[in-house]
Amino acid sequence: MPQKDFPVIPPDRADDFHNLEIADSSDLVLFMAGNQFMAMEEIISAFQQEYPEVKRIFYETLPPGLELKQILAGGALFRDKTLDIYPDIYTSVNENGMKILERSGHINNDEYHLYLHNRLSLMVQEGNPANINSVADMGGDDVRISQPDPENEDIAFHIMDMYRQAGGNSLVHRIMEEKRAEGTTILTIVHHRETPLRISKKTVDIGPVWNTEVIHARSCGLAFDVVEPGEDLDQRDKINYYVCKLSNAPHQENAQKFLDFITSSAQQIYKKYGFLPHLNLS
Repeated sequence: MPQKDFPVIPPDRADDFHNLEIADSSDLVLFMAGNQFMAMEEIISAFQQEYPEVKRIFYETLPPGLELKQILAGGALFRDKTLDIYPDIYTSVNENGMKILERSGHINNDEYHLYLHNRLSLMVQEGNPANINSVADMGGDDVRISQPDPENEDIAFHIMDMYRQAGGNSLVHRIMEEKRAEGTTILTIVHHRETPLRISKKTVDIGPVWNTEVIHARSCGLAFDVVEPGEDLDQRDKINYYVCKLSNAPHQENAQKFLDFITSSAQQIYKKYGFLPHLNLS
């Protein structure tokens, strides 16, 4: 496939490649839905304690839509270099991604697993100077929104469902079309990196994020406030994380070990970071 068909990863996203220098000689390759980035160091450490024979692990924490494009294209471009890395494990926050992998022959039918949940929060500037008190307020002319792009980011679909529940298709159109044209809806490519930065620099007034990213941003000392959409809008009952082992995974045995780990003992680690485990934990 010509390089021009490869997805392009933004050049400033080196912090979402982990151990890239050993990608070609690794024992395991993970494409992890990027909003798990804050938990991954502990996840990897605990996994290697349980499976010390898996020594060399390369993993990405990019948006799952972008990672899916890499899988389907057979590579990606990053800083003018071709990355022809094929993963053993892929995780997504959108079941449609798993269905696409099924249809394209990358996984067998129904060979993916639900393993985690999350919910949405609205990150606003410290003191909330724009006086945003609800999802519906986001349609205002002067409200600047940091909005994940559905082209690459699975969170965008859950956010648009939230808009639809709060104000119908007219609010979705207002935020995603009209305000984009007006310059007050500003799309992200890697929202979990970009939105907190925009809020802290006050270049936007509000950004929908995962609640886990609020917890992480607070732990980093960033200045911001939060407006909660409410349980009826925050999509907590609909946000599902899925994991699969690729049928042609280069490291089949190690991939199965990670699949077993992420659906069992890793759940307690995720819970510490504000994720909602799929298992019933005490």
